[in-house]
Amino acid sequence: MPELFAYTDGACSGNPGPGGWGVLLIAREGDRVVKERTLNGGEGLTTNNRMELMAAISALEALERPARLTVVTDSAYVKGGITEWLAGWKRRGWKTSTNKPVKNDDLWRRLEAAAARHEVRWNWVKGHDGHPENERADELAREGMAPFKPAR
Repeated sequence: MPELFAYTDGACSGNPGPGGWGVLLIAREGDRVVKERTLNGGEGLTTNNRMELMAAISALEALERPARLTVVTDSAYVKGGITEWLAGWKRRGWKTSTNKPVKNDDLWRRLEAAAARHEVRWNWVKGHDGHPENERADELAREGMAPFKPAR
């Protein structure tokens, strides 16, 4: 059975500003790529963190049936939020440890619901460090942002 990976990234020009997200879905059998699919999109006024979240959400929502997969992100915010902070936020009524409202709670709720359908392992990689699949996800995110960037 192929092993499934979702490489995700978000980008923003200005923060807030026009933003994009990208996903590279890869099914592998050993070192061989069996299937590859790309996704991307963007928004006219958003933040980098929202685009990072949208990339992960879009990857999980694109899967037609429950799957076992590894989501690879260069966002410590996404990985930390989903694996460490989410349970505490929910326990505190979507408040941070300093009793402030959780930013992007709409997307965190959506990510949690999307992830619940699957068996997900979350991996972090350093961004812009030559990781080929992460670099491709970054390109896809920039392509997703392009229609929203003003012409120079």
